[in-house]
Amino acid sequence: MSLVSATALLQTAFELGLISSLTVLALFLSYSMLNVCDLSTDGCFTLGASVGAVVAISGHPYLSIVAAMLAGIASGFITAILQTKMGVDSLLAGIIVNTALYSINIAAMGNSSLLNMNKTETVFTKMKTLLADTFLEKQSVLIVSLIAVVLVILFLSLFLKTKLGLAIRATGNNPDMVRSSSINPAFTTIIGLCVSNAFTGLSGCLLAQSQKSVNIDIGTGMVTVALASLLIGGVFMRKGKITAKAIGVVIGAIVFRLVYTVALRFNMPASMLKLVSSVIVIIAISGPYLKSKYPEFKRRLDHNKARRAA
Repeated sequence: MSLVSATALLQTAFELGLISSLTVLALFLSYSMLNVCDLSTDGCFTLGASVGAVVAISGHPYLSIVAAMLAGIASGFITAILQTKMGVDSLLAGIIVNTALYSINIAAMGNSSLLNMNKTETVFTKMKTLLADTFLEKQSVLIVSLIAVVLVILFLSLFLKTKLGLAIRATGNNPDMVRSSSINPAFTTIIGLCVSNAFTGLSGCLLAQSQKSVNIDIGTGMVTVALASLLIGGVFMRKGKITAKAIGVVIGAIVFRLVYTVALRFNMPASMLKLVSSVIVIIAISGPYLKSKYPEFKRRLDHNKARRAA
């Protein structure tokens, strides 16, 4: 593989890693901070992609970002209402919303499973025009994605230090204590899921516009990808402030995409990539546990060797 092709692959992995890291940051808020496993991520990602694509196709590339995030907020609000006001288990609520979003996404795409955006003006083409005749002209996807990630990290760093943000974090740690402090945990859950799903919608919108197409399966497996990236990111930044942990999450998303890129370079069939995602998740989850058990395993192995030697 030539240096040029290797650089191109690394750049693509970096770009996709930055875009998908927005979904990972959403999971960072809902799963790590709020302690809610939101399984509507796949459908919400597709919702942001489809709504953003439709608005961009109608001639409003910047408004598509706002529309996708508002669609994500609506998805998060419904998921949260099912959990907090209707007594539906959080896992089941996510599954229900994810299932319903399939039909809603088809409707948003004009009863079609595919939207072509080859001739559509997007935020990336706008940036490319802005950077025309400069050395950054071919880096429009990278720059837009990086700006979005930086803004989201800054927002999380500031938001989670506010009174409401601290209440959201406290709700994830100890909802009974929050309730005894006259804070409504249902309200903090609703706000947390609305904000996190806004990031998921934004991620879907940017991926659709960068690929210049949307299909109904664009979000399939995103919750697995995001979870794997979140756990990998925890290895890099397990301790520290919110900003450091958020940066670690982004690094995890980029590392995950690099693994994907390596798998593709070995001519792995596309149908096997979901299996790769699952294996990465298993390694990320079981790795720390197996590491903690290694000293005990080594002692038993040495003991058995000593007995055989005797």
